[in-house]
Amino acid sequence: MSIVGIDLGTTYSAIATLDDRGRPYTLPNRDGDLLTPSAVYLTAHGEAIVGQPALDVMMEHPGDVATLMKRKMGLPEYGRAVGGRHYRPESLSAVVLRKLANDAESQIGPITGAVITVPAYFDDSRRKATMDAGKIAGLNVIDILDEPSAAALAYTIQTASTGQIPEGAPKTVIVYDLGGGTFDVTLVQLSKKKFRVLGIEGDVRLGGKDWDDRLVNHVADQFKQQHGSDPREDEQSMALLHAATERAKRTLSKVENATITCVHDGKRMSVPITREQFETLTRDLLIRTRLTTQQVVASAGLTWDRIDKVLMVGGSTHMPMTAKMLRDLTGRDADRSLAVSEVVARGAAAHAGIVSAKLANLAPQAGSAIADIVEVSVNAHSLGVEIRKGEDRINDKLILKNTQLPAAVSRVYFTNKDGQQKVRVRILQGEANQSAACIPIGDCWVDGLPAGMPKGAPVQVRCGVAANGRIEVMALDMTSGKMAKAEIHRSGGLEDADIQRESEWLKSLRIQ
Repeated sequence: MSIVGIDLGTTYSAIATLDDRGRPYTLPNRDGDLLTPSAVYLTAHGEAIVGQPALDVMMEHPGDVATLMKRKMGLPEYGRAVGGRHYRPESLSAVVLRKLANDAESQIGPITGAVITVPAYFDDSRRKATMDAGKIAGLNVIDILDEPSAAALAYTIQTASTGQIPEGAPKTVIVYDLGGGTFDVTLVQLSKKKFRVLGIEGDVRLGGKDWDDRLVNHVADQFKQQHGSDPREDEQSMALLHAATERAKRTLSKVENATITCVHDGKRMSVPITREQFETLTRDLLIRTRLTTQQVVASAGLTWDRIDKVLMVGGSTHMPMTAKMLRDLTGRDADRSLAVSEVVARGAAAHAGIVSAKLANLAPQAGSAIADIVEVSVNAHSLGVEIRKGEDRINDKLILKNTQLPAAVSRVYFTNKDGQQKVRVRILQGEANQSAACIPIGDCWVDGLPAGMPKGAPVQVRCGVAANGRIEVMALDMTSGKMAKAEIHRSGGLEDADIQRESEWLKSLRIQ
C-alpha cells in the first residue's frame, strides 16, 4: 500500500510518502529535484511538459505555458488560452498532480491513496476544485488538509522523539505560511501526540508572486522612462523579466545586491537593486502579513507572551524581511528547523497514513511515528444561509469562524405556499452580515417533499463542515419525519460527467 501527501503549490509542488516506521520523507521527481515547478506546457502533439522544462519553454512561447493555476481554483476558467485552447484550472492542476504521481510511482509503486493540501483560507469552492483536480488526475483523494496544519503535524512528528515537545502542558505555536501565491497564519496548540488548531487567518491573493510583481514593475517603469517602450505590453518580454526578477529575489535573500536585466524591443537594460530597496518596494505587502498575524492572536484572546514558538513555512519565508518582521512582532526568533518548502507535503503524507488507517478500520502500527496522533482543526470562514429580513438579504450564520471541526447546526425553515415540494436554501461563507458581501457556495435544494404539504410546513436543514473544511447538507421533512434529498448546486463547479470528460482528456496526454 503506497500513500502520498501532495503539496499542490502556486509556484512549486512536492510529493511525500512514509517510510516503514511511519516517518514522512519527500520523493524526488524524475530529474532528482524535491520540488517541481507548477508549470504546464501543452504541445500541439498531445504532450504535456511539466516543471522546469515548461518554464524554460515559457521564455520563448509564454502563451503555450500555464502557471499560477492555484490562484484560479474555484473559477470556471483559467482565464486565458493555453496553446490556443481554454482550460479549467482543475484540469491544468491535474496535469501537475499526474506528473508528481507518475514520478512517485516509479519509486514506490502504485499509489492507493493521496492527501492534497490547500491553503487554510480556501473556501468550499476552492477546496472542491482541488479535490476534483485530484480525481481528474486519477488519484484516490482520501482527504484534503490545510497547509499550516500539515506543517504543524510534520513538526509534531519531527520533534516528538527529541523531547522538544515534552509531556504535559501543550505548546502554543504560530505557523506563518507564506507561499508563492497564498498566505496563511495559523495558531496551533501542540503536544506530543496531538495538535489542535485554535484560529486561522489568511489571504488567498497574497504570496511571493506579489513580491516578484513589485520588482517587475520597478524595472519596467525604469525601462519605459529610459527607452519609451513598455516591456509589460509584450508577453515574451514579460516572461523573461519575471524569470530575471525571481532570480534576483532569490539572490537578495543571500546577499545585499543584485541586478535585473530587461530585454525588450531590441533594447537591453540592467537595473541594480539592493535588499533595502526591495524591502521598501514591498513594505506594504509585509505589513499585510503582520496585521493578519496580529489578528489571529487577538481573535484567540492571547498575548505574545503566551506564544511559545514561531514556525516559518513556505518558500517565500526565505526572504530575510519575513524573519526580521516576526522577530520584531513576537519578540522571539522564528524556528528554522523545518525544510520550509517540503514540510507541507511531509505533513500531508503523515495525515494520509492516519486517514488510510481509519478507512481500513486499523490503527497505525505500534511504534509508528503517526501512531495515536490526534488532529483537531477549525473552520476558516463562518458558514451561513441567506434569509430575508424585510427588504434585506442577511447572512444567518450557523457555524462561526474558528469553530472546532467537524461541526453541524440545524435550522428549521418553512414552505411559503401550499403543495410546495422543494425548498431552496442559499449557502454562504463569510463574516459579513449582508449576504451580498459573502462568498456564495451554491444553492441547496431540499427536494422530494411529500405532495399536499400546507404552506408553512417545517423543514429542518442541517448544515455541517467536515474536518477537512468541506460543506455538507442534510434535510428532514418534519411533517413525515423522513429524510429529504438535499444537494448543493455549486455555480461553476464540475459535475461527475465533467470530471470524467477531463480525466479522459488527461489520459490522452503524454506527460513528461
